[in-house]
Amino acid sequence: MNATKIEIYDTTLRDGMQGIEINFTLKDKLEITHKLDDMGIDYIEGGFPLANDKEEAFFNQMKKETLSHAKLVAFGSTRKPGGKAQQDAHIQALLNAETQAVIVVGKTWLEHVEKVLGTHPEENLEMIHDSISYLSAEGREVLFDLEHFFDGFKDNTDYALKVLQTATDAGAKTLVLCDTNGGTLPNEVTTIVGSLSGRGLASIGVHFHNDCGVAVANSLLGIYSGALQVQGTINGWGERCGNANLCAIIPNICLKTKEYTANVAANLSQLTALSRFVAEKANIIPEKRQPYVGEAAFSHKAGQHADVIAKAPQLMEHISGSLVGNTRRILLSELAGKSTIVEKLEKYGTFDKKSTQVDQLISLLKEKENAGYEYEAAEASFDLLIRKILGKYVPLVELNNYHLESFKTGNTLSKTVGRLFLTTSDNQVMGAGVGVGPVETLDQALRDAVKPFHPFIDSISLIDYKVRVLNPEEAAASKVRVFITSTDHQSNSWDTVGVSENIVEASWEAIVESFEYYYNNFVIPQ
Repeated sequence: MNATKIEIYDTTLRDGMQGIEINFTLKDKLEITHKLDDMGIDYIEGGFPLANDKEEAFFNQMKKETLSHAKLVAFGSTRKPGGKAQQDAHIQALLNAETQAVIVVGKTWLEHVEKVLGTHPEENLEMIHDSISYLSAEGREVLFDLEHFFDGFKDNTDYALKVLQTATDAGAKTLVLCDTNGGTLPNEVTTIVGSLSGRGLASIGVHFHNDCGVAVANSLLGIYSGALQVQGTINGWGERCGNANLCAIIPNICLKTKEYTANVAANLSQLTALSRFVAEKANIIPEKRQPYVGEAAFSHKAGQHADVIAKAPQLMEHISGSLVGNTRRILLSELAGKSTIVEKLEKYGTFDKKSTQVDQLISLLKEKENAGYEYEAAEASFDLLIRKILGKYVPLVELNNYHLESFKTGNTLSKTVGRLFLTTSDNQVMGAGVGVGPVETLDQALRDAVKPFHPFIDSISLIDYKVRVLNPEEAAASKVRVFITSTDHQSNSWDTVGVSENIVEASWEAIVESFEYYYNNFVIPQ
């Protein structure tokens, strides 16, 4: 029996942008569109053409560009009460976008018809029919988004069914059942969506929000109950608690079900890279605990677990991370055993539990952790320790001294100026920087000194900085641990750690190791 193909509809560029802290430039939107197309997404919702100048510019630019697989979709609403579709500005904006498909949102819940639209039930049905039939006659593939469908269905089932039938009769290709408030539970999805089969309706799609934390589960149950299209966003971003997360839905469909598949299955190994690319464009640190694509998704900490992984990975992982483009991580801590260290050494050669280097690293790891270091969240720093033990470490810089001076005058912002003297590539150099705080200033001064000899440093950005006080009972004299996350704006990100009673010194250590990790792993010929 052939698997049923499910259409994947992405609304990251519209519904996703309604989420807190999510914003994309025009360039970002264009680049994300092509990445989604490369992934094999079937429909890409670009936004509402009348929303603002950027949205209009996006659709105008996309008229000049070609997608290899996906259909670009313009989003809009039904015509206004008392008007005609051919004279409605929103409807005309959908046509002017010149997309192959359009999605029109309309009301299903009678309370919204009466209190929001300020019209009567029959006029709402006329608005739906007029809008869909007009757009369909103009050659557009029309998807109809039934806003608040589940709430409307529970409030007045007969009217919700009339809305479905009206949209079907008007020529809608897909009826998208939207849980706009995100309050529907899985058992309700099964009952309500299942009740629609055999009614002669157009194809069903589902669009869930995550306010109850069940958007992915609802989406899958919607499919099992008869839906042939599922909507969501990359990383689950969206209004309030977000949308159904396509980064979980897609592999669940492609890897966990036998009855269903999707066009994206051919490109599943690109999923993790896509997730992180979209996060990079939004300037948001990827959620480490995200299923399938998160950094922690295939991470193992306890030594016993690492030993099982070395013998039979399938006993500890529900899939191989490589299927979705992710990688296994063996975390380092005081719980780590020899199997963990052997796993970390694999990329440098053949080692076993009896290798001298394994004992050296375990001893060094425990010594460092006793001093306050933590490497499970700073594997780049541990990689440098491995290189030092193996004699494969090449220092990027050798510090002679640095000098920082912070000052503040009146109500002006504080400033820090600094300079440093160091050796790099056998050259004695000086660097200078000016920033608000000492960490920013050190970063600037280091770049200023090193860039003429190592221009790669410009491709690296520090994207996160965390400080943890290790012994608060010592008050102002406490030891601190600093974590820094860096990226090369491609597919690589890494974490380093520094520890000291002086926060500036701890930060300096983490900054230098961030650059040295990249230098040793990606710049020096291996």
